[in-house]
Amino acid sequence: MVFLDTHAWLWWVSAPEKLGAGGRDALDRAERVAICTISCWEIAMLSVRGRIALDREVHAWIEQALANPRVEAVRLTSDVAVRAALLDRDGFDGDPADRMIYASARAAGARLVTRDARIAAFDPRTALW
Repeated sequence: MVFLDTHAWLWWVSAPEKLGAGGRDALDRAERVAICTISCWEIAMLSVRGRIALDREVHAWIEQALANPRVEAVRLTSDVAVRAALLDRDGFDGDPADRMIYASARAAGARLVTRDARIAAFDPRTALW
């Protein structure tokens, strides 16, 4: 299983050429692709605020993107919520959504496809691009 950061999910669905070679390779090999449900919120917020343009209404985009049989929507658990909060003491400087996505990948023992330099610098063994 491999997790996708929100931007990686958006690009995997809409513009796969934007993904890095490592991310593309990981996605090609992965039997399951995990999407944190917080990414649905992020994509909806970006769409509502006009920061991204989707090729269809946001509900339809998310529904279709999650319909891929390899994709698993991963819900936030209490364990992941606490792990995300505890990242402060470890020096992780990310927004709440980044914290939850990263904590979800770590809790699952999975790699995270992300272009986020802060995540890559914090944990280069988990992040890949």
